[in-house]
Amino acid sequence: MTNTPLSGPQTSIRHGGYRAEIAAVGASLRSLTVDGRNLTVPFEADSIRPVFRGAILAPWPNRVVDGRYTFDGVERQLPLTEPARGHALHGLLAWVRWDVVEASEASARLEADVVPSDGYPFPLRIAVTYSLDDDGLTTTVEATNTGQAAAPYGTAPHPYLSAGAGHVDDWTLTLPAAEFLEVTPDRLIPVATRPVTEHPDFDFRAARPIGDLFIDHAFTGLERASAAGDADGGGTARVTLSAPEGTGVQMTWGTELPWVQVHTADRPEPELNRLGLAVEPMTCPPGAFDSGIDLVRLEPGRTHTASWTIGDLTA
Repeated sequence: MTNTPLSGPQTSIRHGGYRAEIAAVGASLRSLTVDGRNLTVPFEADSIRPVFRGAILAPWPNRVVDGRYTFDGVERQLPLTEPARGHALHGLLAWVRWDVVEASEASARLEADVVPSDGYPFPLRIAVTYSLDDDGLTTTVEATNTGQAAAPYGTAPHPYLSAGAGHVDDWTLTLPAAEFLEVTPDRLIPVATRPVTEHPDFDFRAARPIGDLFIDHAFTGLERASAAGDADGGGTARVTLSAPEGTGVQMTWGTELPWVQVHTADRPEPELNRLGLAVEPMTCPPGAFDSGIDLVRLEPGRTHTASWTIGDLTA
């Protein structure tokens, strides 16, 4: 009898120099490499996935403050899964074992159900497709409302990008965001959206080293470019992370993801501290279930789609 790894059944896909390993628990991107170099911080298959590394976040990303929200006039209470801060964190599927429903050499599709509960009484079917091509790894999340009432919804990934050797402090970041979400220092409760010009340390519209800066904030006001490379305000956002030796990684996404959470992965455990830069394109900001800002209202029978791509910066 073969023991199943702690992170669930594994699926491997490849294309050219790219390799990706997908773990069924959380439909997590366990590793992504190009020519043997890590583009994301990996974890071992037979381990408990650390700090949401590579997980798919749905039906909400980030936090629901106090786990409470009101939707269509009804107040709901979610389980508090971030006890230290008293919030509901990162949705309902990060610790679910997803089903692999399709797999080929270069792509894999996993599916899971959001089972109705007191705090979230909305049945959803979520499908995640990972696909490799010359541009890298594209992830597409499709959420279908299988119930009879509209549902509040949001999604995001949780990869920790790796530019190459070293740690976050050694790398140079380009983040095309004109605004950031101010939060309280203790519980990270949203306060207000501010221009990055009010906090110049958060202005990475021009590439510059991260150094020892701490970041755990959502950004918006993203500069975008069309497929032809012309700035048009309605195309692709692009974050880049580069190492001194010339290696790097980039992440791109479309207008369905108007926010991005960036975190320098500061942790008390030395083996986890600042190993990679969390870059999480989001459909909505922290607290959206309460504020309604950019919250997706998913009507019965409708499907919402979001996608992003991680690739070699030198490709």
